[in-house]
Amino acid sequence: MLATVVCAVLCGARGYEAIAQWIHAQLPEVWYQLGYYRRPPTGGAFRYLLSKLDPAALEQVLREWIAEQTDIDAQDLDALAIDGKTLCSTLAEHGRSIQLLSLFEDRSGCILSQMQVPIETNEAKAALPLLESLPLDGRVVTGDAMFASPEICKAIVDTGGDYLIVVKDNQEELKETIAGDFLPGFSPRYSA
Repeated sequence: MLATVVCAVLCGARGYEAIAQWIHAQLPEVWYQLGYYRRPPTGGAFRYLLSKLDPAALEQVLREWIAEQTDIDAQDLDALAIDGKTLCSTLAEHGRSIQLLSLFEDRSGCILSQMQVPIETNEAKAALPLLESLPLDGRVVTGDAMFASPEICKAIVDTGGDYLIVVKDNQEELKETIAGDFLPGFSPRYSA
């Protein structure tokens, strides 16, 4: 049933009934490939299944499965990127959309660790526990300007990693210091 959910969502289904409609619209050959030997389940069955799933356990199982499929050893990874994404069609009434924060390997694009950003915080504050979930020794973590905070950079360095983070106006003093360090040098060739 989980394979059906994945296929249906990838095809644009949003909600339990839409998932059921998608599978019922497929040919019996597709049903068989997804493990159904009779008629596929209804929306209520998908609702029940998804309400009983532990998201953290599912993510762990998927992460292990991806690692098996890709032959990637977490110890061999060099460059990791941290990035946040807002999930489409997840806006709750009078709320905000679900945001996920991911730490992924640049070369393969495999997500190594991921977490939902709590509603009461933001991606930058949620990054600390995510960074602590993997060994960073000898790795370079890249990220956009949102992650250019002293706490995040210190957490990366404290665990043996390095970082390459974009610096913009959200860290004005740091931006000015960097700009000052990279001003064109005085050249004696052009002196008077």
